[in-house]
Order: sequence, then structure tokens, then C-alpha cells
Amino acid sequence: MDVEDEPLLFDSSSVGNDEEEDDVEVLTDGSQKYKVVCGPWRVVAWVYTQPWASGVVLGVFILFPCALFAFMLLYYPPLDIDLSYSAFEVHSHFSAERFDALTLAVKTQLSSWDRGRRDSDHGETLLELLMEKVALNRTPHGSLVRERRSTGDYYLQSQAQWRMELVFVAQGDGECNIFTPERLSTIHHVERLIMQHPRFEQFCWKPMELLRDLPLGPSYCSPPSSLLSYLYPSERGGKIYYDGMGSDLADIQGSLSLAITHPQFYWYVDESLSPENLSSSILRSEIHFGVPLPSFYSVQDRAHEQRRRFKNFVVEYAEILAKQSTRQVKVLYGGTELFDQEVRDTFRNDMMLAVISGVCITVLVYVLTSFSAFLTFFGLASIALSCLMALFFYHVVFGVRYLGILNGVAAFVIIGIGVDDVFVFISTFRQAAHLCHPQQRMVYTVKTAGRATFLTSFTTAAAYAANAFSEIPAVHDFGLFMALIVSCCWLWVCVLMPAALCIWTPSQSTGFCCRKSFGSLSRSLGPLSDEDDDVALLSVEMEPDGDAGILSLSVETALNPAAHQHQGVVSAKLQWGLKNVVVLPVVARRKSILGVFLVGLLVCMGCCCLLRPASHAPLLFRQDTNLQTLLALRSNLSGQGISCPMCSGVFMEKPRSLYGHAVSRVSATTAAPQNTKQNLSINQTGFLLTVFISKVELRSSTRVYRFSLNASTPSPWTPCSSHREQVSSFQAFNQPWRNYTQRMRVCVSHDYYPYPSWMITSGSCDGRHSWTPEFSFYVADSEQQHSRKVHFAQHKLRPHSTRVCVSPPGCGISTGPDGPARGTFYTPLPWDSTSDAPIPPKMSGFNPCAGGVCGRPAVRPLVDTGAMVFLVFGILGVNRTEPPDNHVIGEIGSVILDPDFDIFKEIGYLCKICKAVSANTQLVKPGGAQCLPSGNKLSSIVPLLHPECHALPEPNLLPGQISHGAVGTRAGKVQWISMAFESTTYKGKSSFRTYSDFVRWETFIQEQLSALPQSSTLRRGFQTCEHWKQIFMEIIGVESALWSLLLSLGICVAAVSVFTAHLFLLLPVLLTILGVICLVGAIMYWLGWELGAVEAISLSILVGSSVDYCLHLVEGYTLAEEAPQFTGGLNAEAATIRQRRSVEAVERVGVAIVSSAVTTAISTVPLFFCVIVPFAKFGQIVAINTIVSIVLTLTVTVAALASAGPVDFNRTPSEVLKAAVAVLAMAAVGGVAWWAGGRAGLTAAWLSGGV
Repeated sequence: MDVEDEPLLFDSSSVGNDEEEDDVEVLTDGSQKYKVVCGPWRVVAWVYTQPWASGVVLGVFILFPCALFAFMLLYYPPLDIDLSYSAFEVHSHFSAERFDALTLAVKTQLSSWDRGRRDSDHGETLLELLMEKVALNRTPHGSLVRERRSTGDYYLQSQAQWRMELVFVAQGDGECNIFTPERLSTIHHVERLIMQHPRFEQFCWKPMELLRDLPLGPSYCSPPSSLLSYLYPSERGGKIYYDGMGSDLADIQGSLSLAITHPQFYWYVDESLSPENLSSSILRSEIHFGVPLPSFYSVQDRAHEQRRRFKNFVVEYAEILAKQSTRQVKVLYGGTELFDQEVRDTFRNDMMLAVISGVCITVLVYVLTSFSAFLTFFGLASIALSCLMALFFYHVVFGVRYLGILNGVAAFVIIGIGVDDVFVFISTFRQAAHLCHPQQRMVYTVKTAGRATFLTSFTTAAAYAANAFSEIPAVHDFGLFMALIVSCCWLWVCVLMPAALCIWTPSQSTGFCCRKSFGSLSRSLGPLSDEDDDVALLSVEMEPDGDAGILSLSVETALNPAAHQHQGVVSAKLQWGLKNVVVLPVVARRKSILGVFLVGLLVCMGCCCLLRPASHAPLLFRQDTNLQTLLALRSNLSGQGISCPMCSGVFMEKPRSLYGHAVSRVSATTAAPQNTKQNLSINQTGFLLTVFISKVELRSSTRVYRFSLNASTPSPWTPCSSHREQVSSFQAFNQPWRNYTQRMRVCVSHDYYPYPSWMITSGSCDGRHSWTPEFSFYVADSEQQHSRKVHFAQHKLRPHSTRVCVSPPGCGISTGPDGPARGTFYTPLPWDSTSDAPIPPKMSGFNPCAGGVCGRPAVRPLVDTGAMVFLVFGILGVNRTEPPDNHVIGEIGSVILDPDFDIFKEIGYLCKICKAVSANTQLVKPGGAQCLPSGNKLSSIVPLLHPECHALPEPNLLPGQISHGAVGTRAGKVQWISMAFESTTYKGKSSFRTYSDFVRWETFIQEQLSALPQSSTLRRGFQTCEHWKQIFMEIIGVESALWSLLLSLGICVAAVSVFTAHLFLLLPVLLTILGVICLVGAIMYWLGWELGAVEAISLSILVGSSVDYCLHLVEGYTLAEEAPQFTGGLNAEAATIRQRRSVEAVERVGVAIVSSAVTTAISTVPLFFCVIVPFAKFGQIVAINTIVSIVLTLTVTVAALASAGPVDFNRTPSEVLKAAVAVLAMAAVGGVAWWAGGRAGLTAAWLSGGV
């Protein structure tokens, strides 16, 4: 088919834009007519049709972003990466203002918010003021005048400065009790492994108290602060040292009974442990490191250098500890430096997935551009350069100094958005091959593709920019950054792609028709060419369907086989498939599709309403990672500010004489005494024991076997003989020794009559038949020196006893798979004087509490397992009037003090309030009230000031632990005071559930303050808590994201209304966006997701991501031409024109939007494998959104356009102006309504009601 015979489907004079007629003039050259571009577009056309000029454009616009980026790196501070929770805090919220005010006050007073460094000077200052008040301080030079403490010289590494945290979690089958020999052996191995590091002695803590511990010499490094100091004591010179350096496990029950006599014991275990139940699912441990380091003379000497050296050292443990978890014990590790380094490594590794995404996208773009490496390079280069420009504007122009965790997803998302624009330019240039003049073709490409991509880029950038209005700094920065990067991407694609297409196109002539000028392009050198013979002919038939006809389009000629040899075969096949497989069936069944869509939309809306708020705290990392498991356990552990460097046995217990102590060696197999029923008076020598086997014959000829540690055999039981290779006894160990580490349990059940039944298993005792543990022993699972192999198997018939024999045939054991109740093990042969007999270690099974020498268990202290609530007086708030930093890492303002606050006038009311709050057991834990700061006997002085201050509640703290209560003094006056209360609020609950706890606290405190006299300054007091900041952070994050979703939807509707300037073009876009949002929300509900901060923030960008494809399709519909002349002279009706234009719209942009959808979806696939949960969730939601968007665009949008699209539409400037005025009027009406609602208080009530 020749060009002259082809209908001018793409002629620029019939695209429906009258304004383009002014930019061209018709010239003739012989018999040929062509249009030459005039006006300002002539310069654009000339540049993009001259290869050398296009090369200059490419060079300038490639070097310019690189130069700006280099300028930013050289003359501006580097961008920091903020991965902390604080990036999501809302400064303007009252919860943040309250806690920030207290934090600033404490920092001002103490120069640090770290409780561990708080000195008692302030308590003594308050004590002096109180004693002056009661006239006790009468001498001008009394004993209360404190002499300034001299720092003196520090011994090398004698000051504990840093720490590494270890948490051991019991896992696996059976009881989750960490105090079992196997688990304790693993923990002991890990702690010894840490101390065996080659450079450990250069950084370890060396307190002077350890000089008395001989086994620690000659380095005298402090062992881990752990309960294993009691469980693995060492012996030297006849003395016991509780330092954990021994190699043998002492009696678990006795060791824990000794440790629990100290209140510091509870710091190491979870809250479920009690003196009656010595069982814990976790065990904590800390390794402390000291300063000054070698070659430094003091703590302050080059402190940053000392910290840097320690950080380089301690991060080496991450790789070591990551491999120590076993089937029974999960090893978690942390600490400030170690945890932060792992977070940075995780972020860096997740960002490396963007490289994989980029490689996949590069290959895909190369294929979809029909294997054009040139266009692939410059298409992706335009996206990369736009990232550099966006970073320059973000950092230099807008002055943002930090990249948040959400900004990391921009590397994945912008690839899909940028490739969308690239595909549109290439597709438009390909479709304009019919234009005769190169300048006309290039101007048409720039105008059409530029306008189409501008519409989508504007709406996408506006949708992201809606997040810039969020109060959450991380969301604000993310919205700003994405808006900048989308805008820069559009601009750079518009500039670079036409230049790249000009250089890539083999222009041969500028004055002939396109068949002559671009013949070589369309036949041999054009990977994007559409050969006329390759495109199916259009056949139009009119079929009756009511009042309107249905357009039936069918393929009359098959795809030319020669097309497979052309480089444009990918685009041609994809376009053929979209037209015949998707569009034509959709157009034919448009009414059914719209009906199903409307019903599905209602169902999806109902499912969205069923989405539940998050029921747990937000996840930052995958649940199986060390980072997230450690964060989750923080809610069950003591506060981060509490450290216990001197709580282990090496500090709490003095060395004792081994022989002067009542020594008893018992089995160390279990921690619970009720599970140890073995008779220890018979054969247990050292740590070897003998298991005796006896049997009894039942009337049914069934034998029952009995296992005992007692050599005596009661009647009617008889010892087993060697007949039929039975075993009468065997030796084993009562604890792991060398390779004898396989633990076997002997279980007994009394459910069988007339005799009990015994069984041996390598697992746990099955309680279904009342099997209870009798005793346990250790054997080897492989052959050892001086060992023998025995077989065991449980009988399948009642009473299910276990038989032990030398070989299976002798015992009648049938063959079968090994398992917990069937198999083999190796036992040691009886020892003689010539063999290498094991010498029972002195500390194996050692019981320090034998004979009842241990004291009573200590009362459990408070270790900050609940949220700490502060009741503050004398502080009015925080002043943020100074130019604020653009991020929460910066300064948070200055504290505003109450000048009328007088503690001596209000002391009675303060004591009354403290008693009232402490008595509320629903809010405060018993012993959790800390009314006074730490100091010298303040509790004995305060009662002298007012009768109400008698019998103030005393906090139950760890010995040496400093109270959380604080006081601010200046110039001899108390300026403010804060009381601390450990609340019953569990910090592991979700923010939405914890909000009720906040309401109870706020209501109760306000009731107490409102009962005070009007003149009391205490009425201006407030309660605050760091945990309240976190819960409001998530609640506000969800609400802010949903409001951003609505705002971006409004912006997109307004933009589309102006761009389309027609109601029936706006309607398909609006329906598609609503369908995408509702369907994605429904999919989240079907997947069982909950609506948390991460999900809400991801939803806030759905509008910007879902509007692209349907808007491209609508733009293609507006560019579609009027109906051609049909055969038979039939006049085209309105319905037929709509259908034809809908099909032609897909032919114009279908390949581009499908290619873009595929690249976007593939670019987000690597996000699925990210460790950081926000990245993974974001990627999943974007992938779901992309798939849903392209499906609804090709179905619902096409069906809506084919049913109600405008037949004859010309977008004139007057129509655009009218649409803009209508949008502005509606926006003004909405703004006035919102302002009126705010004046009436309705808006604030509505917003607060959501919380």
C-alpha cells in the first residue's frame, strides 16, 4: 500500500488543533506539497533536524546537571541519610511540644538527656534549698557544702563507655525456657567467642574491682554482664569465682536461686519469671568496653578518635554473631554503634537492588525500543540526569539537608515514570512517519508527545507534591523530592529525546515526501518503523444495536512474515495484540464491562471500609531479621537508658572457699525442680550415670520395660538379661561432655494399668497420654572411642513402652524410619583404670544453695518495661519562633519556663498529686511512682515542709538506679520539677490501641489539676511521655496520608478538567482513578493487610501513579481523527465515531502505556526482596497499582470513551479558559466552606474525631 493511497490519519492539519494552522505554511515543489514550520517553532524544528545542533543540545544538557551536581558536592555539606524514627515526628503536635519542652529543660540543666550520666549534684542543690527552708542549714560552712570532685587520672580502660547488647531467645520445639543445658551451652559459647576476639583486650572494660578475680588474669577484662557468671563459675586455688569463665555448667536451679537474691537478677530476664517459676524465654547479656584506650591519656583525649576506633572494632562482631543462632537459641545483637551500622548496611544493600532493577529495565527498554541501543542509552540517561537536577534543587535551592528512608524508593519509582515519557516520545515519532517534511515531523513529535507527557507529569508531580503539605517531615521531604524528580524528568526527556531521535534518524533529504526522505528509515534502518504491509487493514461494518451501530473491526490481511525480519516487529506485534485481543472485545462489550465495573466498585468500596487499623507497632524491617526482632523485644525489656554493668556475679558475689562451702552436685538438666524426679542417691558419680533396665511380663505376653537410675529392682520387676541381645544397663552423662551432646529423655505414664510405662525419646514428652519427664541423659549420635551402639524403639501397642537392645532383630524391633521414639545412640563403655576416663569437673553440677545457705528472693524492681510518663510543673512549653530547621534532626527550639512557679508554695499540692497518681493502679505499676529526683535523703527532708508530704510512695528501683524524676534549679531557685511514673502501658501495642491509654492518663491528670485552686500555678502542668509521641506519629501519619490522598485526587481532577476541557473526557479518568484506589484497597483487605503508617503513605501516591495511563488514553482520543468514508456511502453515526476513536486512541498510545506499565512493574519487583519493610510494602503496592491501572485503563477507560466520549471535540483556548474558571470557582467555594467550618469549630471537631 502506497503512502498516497493511505488515509491521512496522522496529518497535522486534522488533529483537531486549529492553533497549529498558524505555525505552518504550504509550499510546493513540482507536484509535491508539504508544510513548512513557521513562527517560533521554526527554531525548534531547525535544531532538532540538524544533527550537529542536536549533538550540542545533548552535550549541554548532559554536562549541565553534572556540573551542578559537582558544585553541590564541593560547596555544600553532604546529604545525610536519616533512618531514625524522629524523621516521622510531628513537631507541631502538642505531644511533641510537651516532651520536647521537658527534654530541652533537662538538657539545659544537666547538659545531657542520658540518665546514666546524671550526677547527684542537682539533688544536693535541691536538698540545700529544702534544708534552708526548714532552717536546718544554719552554719555558713556546713557539711552540706560539697567540695568539687577532682577528676584525677584514669587508669587504662577503667571507665565503662560503650556496650554491646546480646539477647538470647529460646526457640525450637518443646518448652521455650532459656535455662536448659543445651541453650546455656550455646550462650556460653557465644560469650566466650566474643572475648576470644584478637583485639578484645584493646577495648575491653577493666574495672579495678576485677583485680581480685584470679581467673581473669592477666588481662583482667570484664566478662559479659550475664547470669552465666552464676551458671559457669570458675575455680582457682580452692576458691569459687562467679565470673562465667568456667567450662562446666553448675546446677541450674541452685545457681538461679543464688542470683535471684539480688534485685539486679530481674534485669536479665523477661517479666514472666518469678521465684516460683524460674523460667524465661529470653536472657540478656551486655559486654562493656572501657576508656581511655591505649595511646590516650584520658576520656576526653581525642574522644572522637577513640569512638571511631571502637566503632571500627565492634562492627566486626556483626558477621560473627550473625552465624551463632542455632535450632534452640536465636542470638540477637545490638548496641548503639553495632545497631546503627547494621541499619546503614541494610539500607545500602536494599539500595543496591536498584542496580538490579536498572539492569532489568535497561534490557526491557532495549527490547521494547526494538533493539536500539542508542535510544535506550539516551532514554535512561535523561532519567539519570533528572535525578541529579532534582538532588540539586532539593539540597541547594530548597535547603533540605537530609534524605529520609522514604526517599530511597524514588530510585525505583522514577525509572517507571521516566520510561513512560521516553516511550511516548518514541511512539509519537514513529507514528509521525507519514509527514513529508522532517521539521514538520519533529515539531509534531515535540508538540504532541510534550503535551501528553506534560499532562501526566503535571498530575503525577502534583499528586506527590500533595504530600509536601504533610506535617510529618519524612513524608514532606519525600513528596517534595518526588515532585522535583518527576518535573525534572519530564523536562530532560523533552529536551534530550528529540535530539537523540534526530541523530539516530538517517535524514537523507529535507525537501521530498516522506516516502523518499524516510524510505530507508521505514524499511531497513528503522527499529520503530510501521511497515504499511505489516499493519492489518481496517474493515468497518455496521451492525444493528438499538439506535446506534457497533463498530466491528477485523483483520483482513495477516501480518506480513517479512515483518519478523524487521526491527519493528516487537512494537508491531504488541500493537496487533492490543487491538485484536483487548480493544475490539472491550468495545464490543462496553456496556457489560461498565456494568460489571460499577458493581465491582461498590464491592471494593465496602472492602475498603473493612480495612482495620494496625494492631501492632509498625515494622521497619523484616520480622525474621536481627534488627526487627531486637526492636520488637524492646517492649519486653528494660529501657535503653538503663544499663547494668555491675549486676553480674563477678561484682555481686565475693570469692568463696570451695571446700568451706556446702557442696552438692546434682543433675543440671532442668531449671524447674518439679521436672526433676530422679533418685540421686544411688549411682550418680561425678557426671556419669548408669541407667538400669528391668521388665515385667503381662498376661498378654506383652513386656513392659522400666528405666531407672536405681540399681535395686522392686518386685515384680526383673532385670533384663543378655538373652535375645537385650540391654540390662548402660552408662551415660548427666550433661554434655565432648561429643556426647545428644539429649535423651525418659518419660513415664501412669495411665496404663496395672503398671506404669516408660519410654525413651530424643524429643519432648508427649502429654497426650500423660507422659511426664522422669530424667534425662546425654549420649553420642555417632560412634566414639570406647563406646557401643544401642537401638531403641517404642512399641506401637499399649502400653507403648520402649525397648533397648544391641541389635534390632534381637529385640524384635521392626524396620522403619528413625524418629524421636526410634533410632540408635552410642553410650560410653564402662570405664576402667587404664582408659581415658573422664574426670568429674569440680564445678559440674555445683549447687551454691545446697543446705539452704542462699537468702530469700529479692522483690522485682522496676526496669522500665512500661511507658514512662512524666508529670511536669513549671514549664509552659517550647519556643519554636526561631527560623526552624527543615528537619527534626536540627534544633527543636528553646524551653519556656513559668516565672510564677514556686515549689515551696505548691509543695503540699505536689505531694497530694503524686500520691493520687501513684494510687491509681490502672495507670501506674506498683512501686512505679518516682516523685522526687535522686539525691541525698530528699525523702527524709520533704516531709518536714508539709504534712501532705508524709508517707510519699517510694519507687522500687534497681540498686544504684537513679530516679527518672528531675528538677531544674538556677540562681538558688527551683524553676521546674518533673515526677516520673512507670505506667501499665505496654509499649508493644499498636498506636491506635495505645491511644486509649493516653486518653485515660490525660483525663485523670486534668481531673487532678482542675481540683486545685485557681491561683495555683500547678494548674498549668501537663503529662508527657515519649511513647505518646510515637503513637501520635503513626496516627497522624495515617490521617495525613489519607488527606494527601484526597488532596492529590482533587488536584488531579482539577488538572484533568482544565486539560481536557470536557466533562465526558473527565468522567472516564475519574472513574478509572476511583476504581484503581478502591480495588487496591480491596486487594489489601483480601491479603489480610492492616492500615498502618507505611500502607497509608503508600496509598497517598496512588492517584499520581494511576492517572498516567488513562490520561494518555484520553489524550490519544482527543487526537484521533474523524470517521473515514465507509464503503457503501454509509454515514457514520455518533456511536460508531466514538468506538473508532477509542480504538485509534489505543493504537496511538497503547504500546507506550503498556511498555511503561511493564517497566514500572518490573522496576518495583526488586523492592519485594528489601529487608526494610517500608520499601517492600511500597514496592508491592506500586506493583499492584500499576497492574490494576493498566488493566482498568484498557477496559474501563476504553469502554467509557466508546460509550460516552465526545464525537466532535476541538480543544480551543476558550474551552480551556472556561474549564479553568470553573475549577477555580469550585476551589474557592470549597476553601470558603472549609474556612467557615473552621471558624465554627466543625473542622477541628471532625479532625479530632478521627483520632
